[in-house]
Amino acid sequence: MPVMSSVGGPDCLLVTGMPGAGKSTVTRLVAQRLARSARLDGDELNRMIVSGFVWALGEPADEAARQVELLHRNLCALANNFSDAGFTPLIDAMIPSREKLDFFLELLAPRRVLFVVLTPGADVCQYRNTIRDPRERFDFDGYEALDAQMKRELGDVGWWFDTATLTPDQTADRIVREASRRALVT
Repeated sequence: MPVMSSVGGPDCLLVTGMPGAGKSTVTRLVAQRLARSARLDGDELNRMIVSGFVWALGEPADEAARQVELLHRNLCALANNFSDAGFTPLIDAMIPSREKLDFFLELLAPRRVLFVVLTPGADVCQYRNTIRDPRERFDFDGYEALDAQMKRELGDVGWWFDTATLTPDQTADRIVREASRRALVT
């Protein structure tokens, strides 16, 4: 990595996983290992909304869905701009379904997308979430259902990477070495 895509820019690396899977930590470490990269964190981008923010699972549900779509559009627009400028964009986002992934793929086209699902398991994710700084915790109790949904809808797409026994540095090293051949979305 980076592998050049069909439009001449670097591939886009899309990293997902349940809350606590390590998306933010790992994308930061991968970005640091690349010569030219940009890390695009969905949580950080959401913080740009100063007034009127509605959490993805918040109320009213229609406004929450609208803001999630806005977030995804903004992440992809930034990724496209960075890729076109020769930077490998690393997108850290929660992608729970094939429909959401297809939305990203459409917005990132014609760039190649490498899709990595960090899968340390629900118990590991829950534990990691409890040891986070309280300001970074994600109050969520649907790990088992989300895990089942992601496996059902995305289980055959990209690289499902079990990171339960790896350190963040080991995970980042493997992504740099292996993502271009294991994570390509076709």
